[in-house]
Amino acid sequence: MSKRVILVDDSKTILATAEMALEDMIGKGIIEFKTYLNPAELLEALLSGAEDYDLLISDINMAQMSGLDLSEQLKSHDKFKNRPILILTTESSPEMKARGKAIGVTGWMVKPFSDDKLIKAITMVLGL
Repeated sequence: MSKRVILVDDSKTILATAEMALEDMIGKGIIEFKTYLNPAELLEALLSGAEDYDLLISDINMAQMSGLDLSEQLKSHDKFKNRPILILTTESSPEMKARGKAIGVTGWMVKPFSDDKLIKAITMVLGL
């Protein structure tokens, strides 16, 4: 059974780069991969039950809502409080990381990312 991975980032380049990095995992049916440009749209879809995930990967700095705010809202719901969230961002300040840890994010990856690092993080978090 494939795992559902969602990436939310307001950069189409990042979404395309990640999808190319994960082509092999997607092609082999190891993961299903979906992308969102708008975190508020994703939050609405998740809370309405129209969308679901096994792993969420989120940028922090997005126009509609920060990835940490998105994570905080999801972690406050029983359905999502134990689901893993990876942050994929240019932010690397100790304060930002501390806030992410306090919210309960699973891991932190700094952009630019390598294909291998992204694949390894997904594999580890999902136990694949």
